[in-house]
Amino acid sequence: MKIAVTSQNFRTITGHAGKTRRFLIYAKNEQGEWGESERLDLPKEMSMHEFRGVKHPIEEVDVLITAGCGAGFIRKMQARGVEVITTSETNPLFAATQYASGQPLPAAVPHTH
Repeated sequence: MKIAVTSQNFRTITGHAGKTRRFLIYAKNEQGEWGESERLDLPKEMSMHEFRGVKHPIEEVDVLITAGCGAGFIRKMQARGVEVITTSETNPLFAATQYASGQPLPAAVPHTH
């Protein structure tokens, strides 16, 4: 399983997932521990809000954790096979490991457009 986290600053979980261009990707290492496996730093035209192509790099993950997004973004990602989780948690690694272990994450602040 691969888990992506929206993180415009590569330190904390950030919102506005449709416009995000930076993602931390988490996966298990050889020892079975969760850790950062890569970072995506995409150009503006590759944000989901702007993207009009067929296959987006974020489609390589199973789950996307974000601080906030709209219902349209959630539908778009579900159609691409990616589950979206919104949370008020700010620590990316903690959120990824909590999700992976089946533990609930704190609810996100409601998103307004």
